[in-house]
Amino acid sequence: MEHKSGKEIEILLVEDSAGDVRLTIEALKEAKVHNKLNVVPDGVEAMDYLNRKNAYKDASYPDLILLDLNLPRKDGREVLAEIKGDPKLKHIPVVVLTTSRSEEDVLKAYDLHANCYITKPVDFRQFMSIVKSIENFWLSVVKLPVRK
Repeated sequence: MEHKSGKEIEILLVEDSAGDVRLTIEALKEAKVHNKLNVVPDGVEAMDYLNRKNAYKDASYPDLILLDLNLPRKDGREVLAEIKGDPKLKHIPVVVLTTSRSEEDVLKAYDLHANCYITKPVDFRQFMSIVKSIENFWLSVVKLPVRK
């Protein structure tokens, strides 16, 4: 699937677990969606990427952000607050994909305007299924804003 502008779908995965990054890459490959997945390992790099700073000067804005909450250096809650508080970033859908089942984390994420909150399953097949369903919904069903 391509974005309305004719470009491939750009996804920013903010995830510090190498295993979860590999699983996400595999699930997106299996889903056969024309996407470009960019991965950053922590919240500081996520904000550098989104603000096109340091190593990410030539980065383009993603169509979708998959955000873990428990990150080194700057956690996902802070990243979410910064994204949704920034007029040039707040339109980008943010899917919180985390191991936390805490009601407090769920509520806080939605208070910070997360577009959805998904708890990562431990089981490999369930994880693959969830990533595919995220891809199917956000990249096939939902109309995303055209990125500049």
